[in-house]
Amino acid sequence: MSTSAVASSVHSLWTTAAEPLDKIPAPHIEYVQLSPVLIVVGAAIVSVLVEAFVPRKGRYHSQVFLSVVALVASFAAVVGLAASGYGSTKAHIAAMGAIAVDGPALFLQGTILLASVVAIFTFAERRLDPADHGHKVDSFAAEAAAVPGSDHEKAAIKAGFTTTEVFPLALFAIAGMLVFPAANDLLTLFVALEVFSLPLYLLCAVARRKRLMSQEAAVKYFLLGAFSSAFLLFGIALLYGYAGSVSYDTIAKVVDGSISTVNPALADTMGNDALLLIGFAMVLTGLLFKVGAVPFHMWTPDVYQGAPTPVTGFMAAATKVAAFGALLRLLYVVLPGLTWDWRPVMWGVAIVTMLGGAIVAITQTDIKRLLAYSSIAHAGFLLAGVIAATPSGISSVLFYLGAYSFVTIGAFAVVTLVRDAGGEATHLSKWAGLGRRSPLVAAVFAVFLLAFAGIPLTSGFSGKFAVFKAAAEGGAGALVVVGVISSAIAAFFYIRVIVLMFFSEPKADGPTVAVPSALTTVTITAGVAVTLVLGLAPQYFLDLANQASVFVR
Repeated sequence: MSTSAVASSVHSLWTTAAEPLDKIPAPHIEYVQLSPVLIVVGAAIVSVLVEAFVPRKGRYHSQVFLSVVALVASFAAVVGLAASGYGSTKAHIAAMGAIAVDGPALFLQGTILLASVVAIFTFAERRLDPADHGHKVDSFAAEAAAVPGSDHEKAAIKAGFTTTEVFPLALFAIAGMLVFPAANDLLTLFVALEVFSLPLYLLCAVARRKRLMSQEAAVKYFLLGAFSSAFLLFGIALLYGYAGSVSYDTIAKVVDGSISTVNPALADTMGNDALLLIGFAMVLTGLLFKVGAVPFHMWTPDVYQGAPTPVTGFMAAATKVAAFGALLRLLYVVLPGLTWDWRPVMWGVAIVTMLGGAIVAITQTDIKRLLAYSSIAHAGFLLAGVIAATPSGISSVLFYLGAYSFVTIGAFAVVTLVRDAGGEATHLSKWAGLGRRSPLVAAVFAVFLLAFAGIPLTSGFSGKFAVFKAAAEGGAGALVVVGVISSAIAAFFYIRVIVLMFFSEPKADGPTVAVPSALTTVTITAGVAVTLVLGLAPQYFLDLANQASVFVR
């Protein structure tokens, strides 16, 4: 055969093989509806480039400015979408079925972004520790890659290095959190989970003080997080085998019987209830780990204690908002046909979470561990609203998440102010007499503790009242009784800290209260303002949450 004939034959094969490619439809992406996420992702990428190309002296200010501007712009995009009706009449599924643009998604994204702005302010705080070798220092290691206590680390501290990489890491985490509650298929859910989890593992490991404890916390979080991701992914595989699709809508239709066959290749396994129940249980396990519910809570106290306190506040608030948003969408959109199956399980989880968090918190002697167990108890209170399985249940959880996130970030911001020679003084004995040493800081912390306890005229009371009311109306009255008992137990250790601060004699060698810069002051002020406004006049925000409580399928 001649050379030209061979070439012609090969060309014929090549063009024949290429023809089907013309039939693959181009993806249709609604960039405007996805703009809140795209803005944060774009800023995170630019932030990485800042680390690579901007001189070390200019990185801190560049990163803080870029992060705050990006988060504010993203929040403005969320408000714009909500004002355009995408939270109600125009709610739809975007990005070829991957992302839901609806009321709950926009409400949760707005909450995450506002909480992240004030959390970033605590990341940027550089006035709490005394200057080291003439350089201002923050809460993060001078050089994260250096071995703790090594000559390399000492040289980095002397040179005034700072780990400004925390800002792009935080932005990537926030981007994942924005997608997580809006994900409309299981693979998008998993990718979002990994996108926000991996930066958090790193952020937990870069504390300036107590670096070994910080690294231990990060390893625990990483290992247990890997287990939870494995559960989630295995559950996704089983649900795909059951329904022949990872799309929320398709799985829901297979569950309620309106679709019988989706994928002929999976005809033998489709509709197998064992795959559905085991897969659902595994996916639920992965989400309950992120929520911090008992018995998947064991990472919480160690990670909260060991991580840099600004990271702890950010993680405690934003992660909970994102995880509960994803949990709500899974239970209300994918599995409404299984309500009778998942409600008894969630009842048990909610009861042990409320009681376990409240009871174990009484024994804690470290303020960060106490707040960690407090967050576990609050996860139980939120689950009571989830279990309601009614529109008021959704709106009450949305409101509670908004209120809780600001109280949490504010409380951890106050923890960063109380310091001794070793850094933050987190042992409870160090807080004795704080009300006499620094009345304003103690009073602010007391406001946050009263909100956690659910005392009237605080956002905590409004939130708990909303979720308990929804649970009672949804037929979970017994759960409300357990919740009230748990709240009473929890109130004991909150009041104990207040009594310790105001009615104990301050020790001569007690800690000092650092004077923060405007950044931390804004964070704490925002926390107090939200706590009081949502406590004194919650109706507008309850109505807002109610309007945003309809999921699109």
